[in-house]
Amino acid sequence: MNEIGQHPGSTAFLLAQVGAHAAAKFAERMAVLGLSPAHAGTLRIVHRRSGITQQELSSVLGVGASRLVELVDELEGRGLVERRTRPEDRRAHALHLTRKGILQCDAIGKIARAHDEAICAALSAEEHAALGKLLARIADEQGLTPGVHPGFSRLGRRPPGQPDPDASRKPTRG
Repeated sequence: MNEIGQHPGSTAFLLAQVGAHAAAKFAERMAVLGLSPAHAGTLRIVHRRSGITQQELSSVLGVGASRLVELVDELEGRGLVERRTRPEDRRAHALHLTRKGILQCDAIGKIARAHDEAICAALSAEEHAALGKLLARIADEQGLTPGVHPGFSRLGRRPPGQPDPDASRKPTRG
């Protein structure tokens, strides 16, 4: 019980509370670079998997094709990502970071490390490491994709009853 006689909340609630707070703070920190967390996550994956196709990236992130194209267009417009035609399939675009994109990933990494330290400032180094291991076990058991924020799957989600903007691009079988 806390000082006003209420239970502080379940572990799941506390995880959600801290998670929402951490996500909001990370968004504030990314805004300094002129990026959203979605931009940062997309850049990180393209950096780790240079040459990934837009279709593969869409699948990894769990983002609809139209929203992913929008994200990549924004990053390309800022000179952070470039699309290259794949020799083996000229219809598919391989994504690569530009030099500017690599430098931006370095800046994102520094901010992310400082963010992690700030969020976990109340913990000792040992507690911080233990919490990370415990949360990784929970994430794994829940089937979460390592390194991908579950919020990606909500990007570009259309309200119920609205048509799928990608439907016209999907092949039909007759």
